[in-house]
Amino acid sequence: MPVIRYPFWVAQAGEQERALLLEVLATDFLNDGEYTRRFERKLATLLDCRHAVAVTSGTAAIFLALAGLGIGHGDEVLVPDVTFIATANAVTMTGATPVLVDVEPLTLSIDPEAMHRAITPRTRAVVPVHVSGRPADMDAICQIAQRHDLQVIEDAAEALTSRFAGRCLGTIGRAGCFSFSPNKIVGTGQGGAVVTNDDALHERLVQLKDQGRSARGTGGADTHVGIGYNFKLTNMQAAVGLAQLERLPARIERIKQTWRQYAQRLDGLNGVRVGQFRLEDGQFPQWVDAMVDRRDELDAFLLERGAQCRRFWFPLHTQAPYRRPDADFPVSTRLVPRSIWLPSAFTSTDDDVSAVCDLILEFAGRRESPASRRLNVAGA
Repeated sequence: MPVIRYPFWVAQAGEQERALLLEVLATDFLNDGEYTRRFERKLATLLDCRHAVAVTSGTAAIFLALAGLGIGHGDEVLVPDVTFIATANAVTMTGATPVLVDVEPLTLSIDPEAMHRAITPRTRAVVPVHVSGRPADMDAICQIAQRHDLQVIEDAAEALTSRFAGRCLGTIGRAGCFSFSPNKIVGTGQGGAVVTNDDALHERLVQLKDQGRSARGTGGADTHVGIGYNFKLTNMQAAVGLAQLERLPARIERIKQTWRQYAQRLDGLNGVRVGQFRLEDGQFPQWVDAMVDRRDELDAFLLERGAQCRRFWFPLHTQAPYRRPDADFPVSTRLVPRSIWLPSAFTSTDDDVSAVCDLILEFAGRRESPASRRLNVAGA
């Protein structure tokens, strides 16, 4: 295996995390508790919404949001064909059926027109996914959902504080779901959250995540108002999240700069198109994605030289649990084999990103002069 000099992503923890973890250990209460509540309050404030409920994973967040809205056996939920399989699996966990929908070519998010065609009398909800932190077309999606009385549950796992029309992604639908897995901009090892402005849904989510209890109990003589599960986020995980939220602005700025460099240095390069973000509107990437005509060749070329990319997920319709014909998904079938995430670690420097750009330009057979390279980086 080549030595990786330019990683796709690096999970990082430091002294702030250690200090807060020691605080939790000193309390002798490691389970879901006051640090979890602090993490939830901080998330809600950051996202400008009423409620955040911290849970064990992004998958659990989507499941609980669906279950909290009463979606289950006999229902259908629309899911984009381009997403991590967890989005569809969360629907399946409720007993509902995920119905796959093709995506838009520029965003790789659910296509509103294809979404509209997929609606049946059994459709109860849609789960738009904000791929790489780029917004799905929430105006069109919400308009269609309103006409057909569908719940909108946003999968914002890759979009923490990225915005659409001035609002944080995840706060536009009835509920929004986040992930804090190790390859996210805030990582707690594993973890997730559901956010909502709906007081009744918030109360139901609190019950569902903790065995049907509205408040933390003793495990003994507790009142359980309904069926629930165990999806609690521990104080230990919340402590890591609290520390990382403090560094979120700096991480966002680094990733924005990384995108600027890729977008400028690779602009107009034949066979390579960097995914677009409107930074001025509050959008920013979790990871920088690109469409590459010779994707697999470029991936291998970069890896041999120490630059680590990550290829996109296979379309869901090609996976065994959800298999459907390629002909039903012309856009995802055509574009996913060209889609890749470039090295996007917030630990990267300008020189690191410039070096990766040099490698991509070398692969494409187009070299810039050192003077031109300095000009482009200065203007980023």
